[in-house]
Amino acid sequence: MTGTLPAVVAPELEGGNLVLVVVVALIALGALGMAAMFRSQVLAAGEGTDNMKTIAQAVQEGADAYLQRQFRTLAIFAGIAFFALLALPADDMAIRIFRSVFFIVGAGFSAAVGYLGMSLAVRANLRVAAAAETEGRERAMNIGLRTGATVGMLTVGLGLLGASIVVLLFQDEAPTVLEGFGFGAALLAMFMRVGGGIFTKAADVGADLVGKVEQNIPEDDPRNAATIADNVGDNVGDCAGMAADLFESYAVTLVAALILGSQAFGDKGLVYPLLIPAIGALTAVLGVYITTPKAGVSGLTTINRGFYLSAAIGAVASVVLSFVYLPTDFADLTGVGASVLDQISAETPDGNPALIASVAVVIGIILAAAILALTGYFTGTEFRPVKDVGKTSLTGPATVILSGLSVGFESAVYTTIVLGAAVFGAFLLGTGSLTISLFAVALAGCGLLTTVGSIVAMDTFGPVSDNAQGVAEMSGDVSENGAQILTDLDAVGNTTKAITKGIAIATAVLAATALFGSYASTGLDQLQESNADSSELLSLFVFDPSVLVGILLGSAVVFLFSGLAINAVARAAGAVVMEVRRQFREIPGIMEGTGRPEYGKVVDIVTRDSLRELVTPGVLAVMAPIAVGFGLGFSALAGFLAGAIGTGTLMAVFLANAGGAWDNAKKLVEDGHHGGKGSEAHAATVIGDTVGDPFKDTAGPAINPLIKVMNLVSLLIASAVVSLSVGDDENDVLRIVIALVAAAIIVGVVYMSKQRESSITDEAPAAPVGPTV
Repeated sequence: MTGTLPAVVAPELEGGNLVLVVVVALIALGALGMAAMFRSQVLAAGEGTDNMKTIAQAVQEGADAYLQRQFRTLAIFAGIAFFALLALPADDMAIRIFRSVFFIVGAGFSAAVGYLGMSLAVRANLRVAAAAETEGRERAMNIGLRTGATVGMLTVGLGLLGASIVVLLFQDEAPTVLEGFGFGAALLAMFMRVGGGIFTKAADVGADLVGKVEQNIPEDDPRNAATIADNVGDNVGDCAGMAADLFESYAVTLVAALILGSQAFGDKGLVYPLLIPAIGALTAVLGVYITTPKAGVSGLTTINRGFYLSAAIGAVASVVLSFVYLPTDFADLTGVGASVLDQISAETPDGNPALIASVAVVIGIILAAAILALTGYFTGTEFRPVKDVGKTSLTGPATVILSGLSVGFESAVYTTIVLGAAVFGAFLLGTGSLTISLFAVALAGCGLLTTVGSIVAMDTFGPVSDNAQGVAEMSGDVSENGAQILTDLDAVGNTTKAITKGIAIATAVLAATALFGSYASTGLDQLQESNADSSELLSLFVFDPSVLVGILLGSAVVFLFSGLAINAVARAAGAVVMEVRRQFREIPGIMEGTGRPEYGKVVDIVTRDSLRELVTPGVLAVMAPIAVGFGLGFSALAGFLAGAIGTGTLMAVFLANAGGAWDNAKKLVEDGHHGGKGSEAHAATVIGDTVGDPFKDTAGPAINPLIKVMNLVSLLIASAVVSLSVGDDENDVLRIVIALVAAAIIVGVVYMSKQRESSITDEAPAAPVGPTV
């Protein structure tokens, strides 16, 4: 493509395209209706004994109290971001205002998915426990799956509804308004993921170290003061946090696809990315009914079969839709203007738009299936990696930790190769146009979105089954057969949680790559308007030292973010350990069952510490791109994003799979291998699991929204960065002041975080007392 390029023409919707967007909005409302129906089915199940109800009530109250305090804290950040968005450039003031308004809408939807999912999960746990005792495995599993289906349909419904309403209301300006919607969803999800992750793992680590290792009592023994906090944490972290995380992945992927689609496919590019997830909403409902537990069929087999069947049906339906809706020649697309990105393209795009879109979507669906299989291999108890980690428990905790680290490192390589193949395969579909290539990457993300309903259902099943086992054990009202059913379901849930973390990472990479392209397009368009030589910039892009500096800084932020999150868990867990030790020492009759632990004190500790600790990683994610962009310029910020995406992908997979391998190695030993519960091997795997807990449930999952938040912040400030970089010295002064203020804020919050004192003292743990297990 050579010569003078026409300006990008923002498409307007009319006729059939407008009707289709309305249909998408109606499908979104239908998904929300299905969520309400599934919720009523869960709540209609029996609640079990009075003891079960009492324990579940304590968990419900703790989870509600935590999330309400968290939302009050996050409201401050949301208010600041609302007004900051108003200051950023847009075509007119109305668009600025609505971008900020939909920032609040995106944050609200993300919070709603997390809160509603959590509120049902804490009511489903005792119903699953009761069903396991009175109605059998199939009924108990079905209640857990319906709970997950409710959260899945909420995620799909609200994501589609928000995006379709923006497209209906703003049409040609929808991509700009959607930036605010996606940013709100991503920012709140990151805070919820970090805060919930710190809460759940501080309680879990503290409970395991004192209960299992020091006192040699079971995981959910009511004598352990941290058990209620641990069960609360499963819900605020794995339910609320993960649901919000997957919702923002859904929203951000749609944002990137619609921004690039309007440039690549014109008016159809504003509609097609909505149609594919709408198909996903329909196939998700089908997947719920396909996933029916049957006697003699393992739970994991049932869940995987439902996922693969619904994914395959979604792939076929997406291909049919592509050829029905899209033309087979680029000349037949209307409302398309050439992006400045295409100045480096060698030729005018040719090929078949319908075929390009079909293949891109199918690549995303295949990627989801591949990640499911790959993550399952490295974290499943039936495969060699976890079995090898379990064997090393015979030689102590050091070898357990070493073998788990090796699993994490190795799995990150293979997963990254699969992700890279998917991204590059989609990129090659562009037929000479960078805009179309990047749109194809975004469409691969949309293809992966067709599986999100099933993915969220699989993820929520994990904490629900885990909590059900906890409720049963703490109540003492479940027989040996019922307890075994719940143990089996917990093992299945443990694997599904690990698998969904892998798929969440895949959505983050595809969304971030597409957002990266959107950032480049926005910034280069601004450079062209400022009469800067963007072609020269692109020709030197890779060789510019500022790009290398940006890559190093982007990678460094991922490491710092992970370190802050893990250290926050360590500090909070230390406080839990000291409190639980104190209660064992000072409250008479705990081990004999005649004294009642003070559960509320542990809940208060982890609530306070998690809300305090989530501020630092959150500020880092928002302020780092601002400091780099305004301080070092447009190209350095591009390098920063590239470094964050690459390092973030490897780090997230490493942390998630190492943690998952340690967790399931512990489950393997608890099932009777290598000496079983109470053995030295068991103690070794418990220590490995406590190391892996903040890996897989705090730092690892939080990297997903981290890289998307940084990409969205960069996209939002791209025009301002370029406009302040091109001009007189006054602009340079303002630009440097902004960068210094952002850097000072980062230094300040990190310094304050380091000054917080740990509750850990030199007190030695008490020797185990009472009966052993």
